[in-house]
Amino acid sequence: MTSYFDEHNCEPLETGEQPNHLLDLARLLLDSGIGAEFQLEFERIFGHVDGRKQPPAAKHIIENLPSTNNFGHDEKCSICLKEFQLDSTIELPCHHKYCKNCIIQWLKLVNSCPMCRIELPTDDQDYEQYKKQKERLKQKQIELDDLHNSMFS
Repeated sequence: MTSYFDEHNCEPLETGEQPNHLLDLARLLLDSGIGAEFQLEFERIFGHVDGRKQPPAAKHIIENLPSTNNFGHDEKCSICLKEFQLDSTIELPCHHKYCKNCIIQWLKLVNSCPMCRIELPTDDQDYEQYKKQKERLKQKQIELDDLHNSMFS
């Protein structure tokens, strides 16, 4: 079993020594992961700090987009507003449909559906890592909320 000091990443005080409350607060914030949450929130509000925008979709995703002929008579592409043509309509995983040329041009610029903004995989490893970190923080918050609700309900 680990000691209190090992669990809380601190050292016992010497006789007569006063605790450093700012250092304790900094340790608490770092251990809780709130620094990463602040960074994500800052990027959500102000965009990426390095000026980078949402990257394009991965090349293998663009090349393997499924065609569909399952669309209504008057259904139109929400990008170019033209009616869909047979064998030139693409359906994204979110089930939104677009003209093949329109959506390929779009996905070469950004990796999300123009309608619902669901993100497709990219070839940018840094961005993929950022998405994983964001998802982990979201999952951590859900678990924390569940724990809190189970304790106080």
